[in-house]
Amino acid sequence: MQGLPLSKTIAIIGAGPVGLAAAAHAIERGMTPLVLEQGPSVGHAVRQWAHVPMFSPWAFNIDAAAGRLLAATGWNRPAPDVYPTGGDLVGQYLAPLAERTTLRAAIHLDATVTAISRSGFDKVRTAGRERAPFALRYRNGAGDRTIMADAVIDTSGTWFSPNPAGAGGLPAIGETPARGRISHGMPDVLGAARSRYAGRGVAVLGGGHSAIGTLIAIAELEDTAPGTSIVWLYRGANLAKAFGGGAADQLSARGELGRRVGHLVESGRIAVQTDYRLERIEMQPAGLRLIADDGRAVAADELVVATGFRPELGFLRELRVQLDPALECTPALAPLIDPNEHSCGTVRPHGAAELGHPEPGFYIAGMKSYGRAPTFLLATGHEQVRSIVAEIAGDHEAASRVELVLPETGVCSSTPGGAKTAASGCCGGPAPVASEACCADDASAKSAGKAGCGCGTVARIDELAAG
Repeated sequence: MQGLPLSKTIAIIGAGPVGLAAAAHAIERGMTPLVLEQGPSVGHAVRQWAHVPMFSPWAFNIDAAAGRLLAATGWNRPAPDVYPTGGDLVGQYLAPLAERTTLRAAIHLDATVTAISRSGFDKVRTAGRERAPFALRYRNGAGDRTIMADAVIDTSGTWFSPNPAGAGGLPAIGETPARGRISHGMPDVLGAARSRYAGRGVAVLGGGHSAIGTLIAIAELEDTAPGTSIVWLYRGANLAKAFGGGAADQLSARGELGRRVGHLVESGRIAVQTDYRLERIEMQPAGLRLIADDGRAVAADELVVATGFRPELGFLRELRVQLDPALECTPALAPLIDPNEHSCGTVRPHGAAELGHPEPGFYIAGMKSYGRAPTFLLATGHEQVRSIVAEIAGDHEAASRVELVLPETGVCSSTPGGAKTAASGCCGGPAPVASEACCADDASAKSAGKAGCGCGTVARIDELAAG
């Protein structure tokens, strides 16, 4: 794509950390950002997990361009080695960025984008298409409106599109009628939602960090709320996979999660059902009856579904978008993030080249760019939009340049207390059994006197869709 004139407008969908970073880069390059946020405030999705601590410190959670805009206002930058919560991310970074800098005039709240097209062009018409501006239809309190833009970056995230509880990607039978007893993601069980879970039987479905964090929080609730009970519904056969690298994880906060939940399981405080694929939910006077596809039934008062997220693609229907058939990300990005092929969290930096679509000037960035893949790196999202905005500005050299630098963690898929289990096609394969390395590449690097291979990374929000 050829660069657009610098006086043009970039429409940015979503005012989360990646969307606001995109707007900051647009301003630095002399372009006009127009940010459309469906919520009543910036960081609307992040506010839903305000109670959740992040795995990475402030040093890796602030975009460079956004930081420069804030610095000009006299902003006090948080200590780089402190680990923020989602609430800290909003209160100390996103809110000041939206209120105290030139971004303030660019942000439109309570503006839900419902459709995008090329002005005067449906999806089929080609001749002259690339010269037509984008038409974004959005809805606010005054009704439906349309704005024009020369480029569009969709950073709307996936938080509000959680995967259903049922196996196979479908809702469980009876899931919709039971929605009053079902929550998604990481409810604040020790805070705002305490009364909902205290003294009740809670089932948690999932195997990632959101599920584990919720299990640990409910166990803490049990300490002060007698009668609280926990059952972990795990779809896989090997529960140890969910525990992660433990002490081998140099992100201590992330490794601690695996160690703590492992101890809770071993002590019997968390009951576990493995190979559990939920098929049906029955409402009963005493609560829920959760029935697996093999007939096993679990009784619970509440169900927390922490099975990841998927992108909302409906409002992109009139654009020429090309997606991987499995992950629903761009075909160029899919091989880098496919969980069927990669056992560790490493994803090399990428930008406009990997995130472009057949519709010139349109990009998806942030968590939504990963489609259904389960791991997202906030710092990678910042790098994505830096590259995209540079490409839109016509600075192709900057767009192709890698500016993301992350420290090594030496984390790959592993079984605590056992041999490393890196997939044969990832990181060079598994590490030698007697090695302290996380994978073959890590072992080779360390034998050569290096710190490691760099598997894994920080700035990881994991299953929390920041957008």
